[in-house]
Amino acid sequence: MKKLESSLTNMIIVLVTVAVVSGGLLAWVNNATETPIKEQDELALANGIKSVMGVENLTVTANDELKKNIGGKDYTFVVHKTSDSDGNFLGAAVESTTMGFGGDLKVLVGFDGEGNLLGYTILQHAETPGLGAKADKWFQKDGKGNIIGRRMDASKPLVVSKDGGDVDAITASTITTRAFLKAVNQAYAAYADQDVDAASGASKQVKDITGDDLQDRAAKCGTEE
Repeated sequence: MKKLESSLTNMIIVLVTVAVVSGGLLAWVNNATETPIKEQDELALANGIKSVMGVENLTVTANDELKKNIGGKDYTFVVHKTSDSDGNFLGAAVESTTMGFGGDLKVLVGFDGEGNLLGYTILQHAETPGLGAKADKWFQKDGKGNIIGRRMDASKPLVVSKDGGDVDAITASTITTRAFLKAVNQAYAAYADQDVDAASGASKQVKDITGDDLQDRAAKCGTEE
């Protein structure tokens, strides 16, 4: 029995030692990679801003945050105001997030000083591969649902044609399309300093995407409608 107690004690000491060493190594790795990852994310955002604004030589003059609770979930909209090399206001690139079919859908949308939509890029999504994931191309200038160059108007938001608007939905991905347009409409509302809760064309036609009956039904079969 004495030998058993000794072995058990030794085992506990070894396990604790391994846990402490492993924890220390993980903390060191996290600390060592945190800065490079942050720098990489900042570079990706900077390149994204240039891309959606359509200008290579620009300066970000402000990064204004707007926090809103939408559908019981907190979201942060970031308005990156920009100017050219002479200090002239170009417009802003806006980070906007909403709930898509598979999870958060985060976009970066560029607007000029007159409210024209210059470009967009998808920063984050969890949409169905091959379907909802097409959003990164579908709404571009050469895409079937092209929205580039649109003059944004809070009283006439972007709405999918299925809901009475004039934007063609991604094939078999109406839910993702509604979510994407909602994110763009809310991005413009944040840019124009308006209430983003009322800025979704989709929500004017159907229930909020976070409580959409279509999403509930689609989730049961694992596909969008």
